[in-house]
Amino acid sequence: MDREALVLRNKAMAEAFHKLPLKHQVRRAMLYGAAMLPVPSTRPRDVERILLIRPDYLGDVLLTTPAIQLLRAHFPNAEIHALVGGWSANILSSYDEIDHVLTLPFPGFSRTPNLNLRSPYDLVARSARHLRLIGYHSAIIFRPDHWWGALLAHAAGIPKRIGYNLPDVRPFLTHALEHHREHVVMQNARLVCKLANLDDSAAANLRLRFPVTEIDRAWVKGYLSEWGISPKQCVIAIHPGAGTWVKRWDDEKWSIIADTLADQRDAAIVFTGGDSEITLVENIAARMRHRACLLVGDAGISALAALYERADLVLGTDSGPLHLAAAVSTPTVTLFGPADPVEYGTWGNSELHQVLYSSIGCRPCRVLDWGTDDPANHPCVREISVSRVLEAAHRALQADR
Repeated sequence: MDREALVLRNKAMAEAFHKLPLKHQVRRAMLYGAAMLPVPSTRPRDVERILLIRPDYLGDVLLTTPAIQLLRAHFPNAEIHALVGGWSANILSSYDEIDHVLTLPFPGFSRTPNLNLRSPYDLVARSARHLRLIGYHSAIIFRPDHWWGALLAHAAGIPKRIGYNLPDVRPFLTHALEHHREHVVMQNARLVCKLANLDDSAAANLRLRFPVTEIDRAWVKGYLSEWGISPKQCVIAIHPGAGTWVKRWDDEKWSIIADTLADQRDAAIVFTGGDSEITLVENIAARMRHRACLLVGDAGISALAALYERADLVLGTDSGPLHLAAAVSTPTVTLFGPADPVEYGTWGNSELHQVLYSSIGCRPCRVLDWGTDDPANHPCVREISVSRVLEAAHRALQADR
């Protein structure tokens, strides 16, 4: 299939993918009906309590934190509670701006499948009772399409509920904002501005940061020392994994990048990844001429942040760890495929954080899981050349931190 035909094919498939299926149309009608049922408002406590709902994983949660810092600046005496999945609790617990981190196995995000069709709604009822007992003045639903979180805030009787006016979410909100194609850091900040009655200009110059402890720095120093990496040696970290195969680059190209940068910069190469990425990382390292350090499955989020802080550069595909690297002010090179870098690109100085993507006409399709379709039909990430990545790496290394 030639390139033009492939683009037309993928555009048609993406359009079909994003079309609302019949069962979701039925659900939408039921949600609109549920929103009309009377729910008594919670009687808020004397202290102002704000609930932040974010069901996602590392990258999306990190990109919410600049908005949380803005929120704390304008509500210094409020109690700020974050409701997240258990998989994200250790991320937000690192931030002093948050008073309490609550967890839920959010349907659609939890690895455990629903027991039956009623399970998500039974969980809403149980969780709403708990939230009602705590008593909140307001809630922000940060994920624009998270109807379940909006339904939960509504069922809990939280008086003020702020989110975006997407069809399934809007019925449960008291304040619904128009959704625009802009970076998610700004999308999150606009919701905070609405709650605080601020002009959107108050969100200018938001900074992404992650607090790193001395304990984690010492652990990383010891770990690298065990691999023969001295405190003054240049360290380049590579995170080749991603949540889905359509986001991943070729293993052989990563090994070429690693060897080339090791030669050109006299650098120690450190590969990072989760437990599920051990085989991927070992396969890349086995192709290299140089010996690479593997930090795969050994470190939690805070230790990974300390490693990235120690690194001179972090490279990888579109994934949460690249946002973590940016949050500790380390230069990055991120390879994008189906996701839109306008919304999800690395936050910060564009010279310091290089973002690469293909020129293929069907990108960004915003389809992150093409299932069993032939990977050859989705070349957007793999079209990025080794030379472009190397050029971007050198630009990022030379940028002013």
